[in-house]
Amino acid sequence: MAEIQIRNVAKKFGSYQALQDIDLTIADQEFMVLLGASGCGKTTLLRIIAGLESATTGEVWIGGRRVDHLAPKDRGIAMVFQNYAVFPHLTVSGNIGFGLRMQKLPKAEITRRVERTAELMHIEKLLKRYSGELSGGQRQRVAVARALAMEPDVILMDEPLSNLDALLRLEMRAELKGVLADSNTTAIYVTHDQVEAMSLADRISVMHGGRIVQAASPIDVYRNPAAEFVAGFIGNPPMNFLEASPAGAGKWRVAGQVLDGPKTGAARLRMAVRPEDLHPAEAGLEAIAKVVEPLGAHLLVTCTVDGAMFRAVLDSDLSLRAGDRLTLAPLSERIRWFDPETTLAIA
Repeated sequence: MAEIQIRNVAKKFGSYQALQDIDLTIADQEFMVLLGASGCGKTTLLRIIAGLESATTGEVWIGGRRVDHLAPKDRGIAMVFQNYAVFPHLTVSGNIGFGLRMQKLPKAEITRRVERTAELMHIEKLLKRYSGELSGGQRQRVAVARALAMEPDVILMDEPLSNLDALLRLEMRAELKGVLADSNTTAIYVTHDQVEAMSLADRISVMHGGRIVQAASPIDVYRNPAAEFVAGFIGNPPMNFLEASPAGAGKWRVAGQVLDGPKTGAARLRMAVRPEDLHPAEAGLEAIAKVVEPLGAHLLVTCTVDGAMFRAVLDSDLSLRAGDRLTLAPLSERIRWFDPETTLAIA
């Protein structure tokens, strides 16, 4: 069992508060992605779990034992870094087996693990090559294979695909997800790329300002953002926001239209809807198209609604040009409402 518990972890660098009040439980064999913009604290949190950084306060537990006082080598973890860290003077086989030799495992066991993990990562034909003879994608596979060969309880990955081109990232994402599912390893993966997060994770922890804003399944984070930050960060393009004022019990006036909403005594709310959850209709939000971008099966239309920038993803068969007026109706079940004071979602 390799459940991870992060209990009330905080980290200060001098007067700078990098992490505050982090409480997170990661289930055994779960693939957790820490997602957020640069500087949000996700790499700092990963390094604290790894033992490369000490928490100012709080505890880290792995597999039912407290580990924040232990050295990295004693925590049952392996790490994969952004820069691969593949040794140029060793062959692929030597790189994969490096940690095993440091543990002084029997030669037969080292060979077995090297061959098994090389086969998992589809590099079994490269075992005699040196890293200088490998592509970036192959070196990344070597780095992952080296980590898996240690048969760790936990594997930690810090933006391991960011140096690869778009096609290789797509290929490696699919391989990583399959390999880690087969290895029965608990994984924590740091990224700023929401596509990686959505495609890889069992759960996503969205981080902002040194805190975890929401920890939930990818579809729940996407459909039910817990805060305005999540709604504006997740999705490409992200959610649209419009101001809402009361128009009766459970009714809210948005850009001149009355919509069903939460029954609350608030003086104002913010309505949010995803661009793909809008469609042309007889009645709805009056919009003026500013930019129309054909994207194959869809049009991305940037427009203004009540003076605010608004985006809609519409069918490419629609005849639309900049300057055209259109009426957009949101899918009522996909609308989300936020308290402008707390920025949190209204249940």
